[in-house]
Amino acid sequence: MTTANQISPGMTINLDGKIFRVESSVKVTVAKGTPFVKTKLRNLITDDAIEKNFKLDQVIQEVALAERILEFLYPEGKDYLFLDVGTLEQTRVSSQILGDKVHFLKEGIQVKALFYGETIFEIELPQFLEIMVVKTESAEGDASSGSGATKKAVLETGAKLQVPLFIESGDVIKVDTQTNEYVQRV
Repeated sequence: MTTANQISPGMTINLDGKIFRVESSVKVTVAKGTPFVKTKLRNLITDDAIEKNFKLDQVIQEVALAERILEFLYPEGKDYLFLDVGTLEQTRVSSQILGDKVHFLKEGIQVKALFYGETIFEIELPQFLEIMVVKTESAEGDASSGSGATKKAVLETGAKLQVPLFIESGDVIKVDTQTNEYVQRV
């Protein structure tokens, strides 16, 4: 049993049947009142942030999320099909949960998924992926100086990002999926 005074950032809690991740928590003491815990919570399904206050002795239902490794297979309608590496069962993940991460999905990529029961709440891509460039556009910036000049590239997954001028169609590049930036040519 967890009480509100034990809430800490990073915890996952069940509040009125909804799953939230604690982003911040502060114990507030007032001169002529009851102390309380002020929290900022993020709904793991809708990604909405709320602020909620709890009495110090209020019982909180902490939730343990299970982490599983999934391998991307292919898109299917508005969903994406993954193979659970541990159980070898196919799992559908909605585009709402994936968000912008769909731009880095290609067959065979393994991702970490956070589950509560059979519901997926979050997909985490590897930080770096090697992806082929399928198209590049003309240079932006001062192409004559060479320093800092970039051009837009379209990757085999559909992602678009800025790359140095020497990158051409057919090159394989390393991409930082957290910052959506070019790292190096492979």
